[in-house]
Amino acid sequence: MRKAADRVRSSLLPIVQCAIGAGVAWFIAHNVIGHERPFFAPMAAMISIGVSFGARLRRSIELIVGVAVGIGIGDLFVSRVGTGGWQIMLLVVLAMCAAVFLDGGPVITMQAASSAVLVATLYPPGQGGASLRMIDALVGGLVGIVVVAAIPLHPVRRAREQAAGILEVMGAALTECADGLLEQDAAKVKQALESVRGTQGAIDSLRNTLEGSQEIIRISPLYWNSRTRLSRLRDAADPLDNAVRNTRVLLRRALTSVRDDEVLDSGLIAEVEKLAQAVDVVRRMMLADPDEKPDPAEATRALRSVGKGATKDLVDGAGLSAHVVFAQLRSIVVDLMQVCGVRRLSAMALLPPTVPHPYVTPID
Repeated sequence: MRKAADRVRSSLLPIVQCAIGAGVAWFIAHNVIGHERPFFAPMAAMISIGVSFGARLRRSIELIVGVAVGIGIGDLFVSRVGTGGWQIMLLVVLAMCAAVFLDGGPVITMQAASSAVLVATLYPPGQGGASLRMIDALVGGLVGIVVVAAIPLHPVRRAREQAAGILEVMGAALTECADGLLEQDAAKVKQALESVRGTQGAIDSLRNTLEGSQEIIRISPLYWNSRTRLSRLRDAADPLDNAVRNTRVLLRRALTSVRDDEVLDSGLIAEVEKLAQAVDVVRRMMLADPDEKPDPAEATRALRSVGKGATKDLVDGAGLSAHVVFAQLRSIVVDLMQVCGVRRLSAMALLPPTVPHPYVTPID
């Protein structure tokens, strides 16, 4: 019930946007344009807004183009071939092929097909109903864009919260991994691995939110001043994804080491715990406002402390799993430094060398 309530709460503003868009689109199509039954205008507004946070502008354009393609092909086809079972099958193929040729997006493809079928069944050529559907699509799509611009979601806050949620899972998993390694408890490490494996949906949702936030900033003057912060978040998305992927590898090898009865150096296990603490600093940085603590500099210092302790003596004479855990720990430090805004080569230079002639010259 708590998760269900959270889903409703996080989607409440898009739901309100859909409701307002549907009502306004119907009013314009019915009272202003004079369409007696403008059923598709509110539908088009709701489709263009949606409850997801990405690609709304694209959905609106796909919707309008899809309807136009379907109606155009339907009118031309039905006026020459007529209607019937095999005609509708062929018409759907032609409409969907044309839509895929033009773009290939899911909205444009399905709207082209449904509009073509509508022409062939409910509104045969010459009755004018199909052209009204095209007008409805235009009205609904434009109303959807205006509603999103006038009542926008905060383009940065939701993305920050999603990124912080991913980091929270990651930090908790690393803490549990360190405990499992100390206690040689495979169940704890496995549970940590499963929790991080479950973050892929959250990462995909974060990318979707960032895409939608970019559109909000583009069309809504209210949040033009958030462009710089959103740009930093967009730059952090790939390094955060890489950090999670590297954490999964670390946890898999940690699980293997416990199952193989390979005892890791206590210093290496302490580094895993320190990394978990540093991840929490990065998480709190994500949620902090620009003038609040912790800031990127403080988060970078916490990560650098972990990196400085990740020296090759921790794995001298150790087995394969220990070396993998060690390597992934260093990679995660570099990834998270990039999340904090540090360039990759600069982050690598902060790590102690493990070979006589490293590619990146270390900084003392």
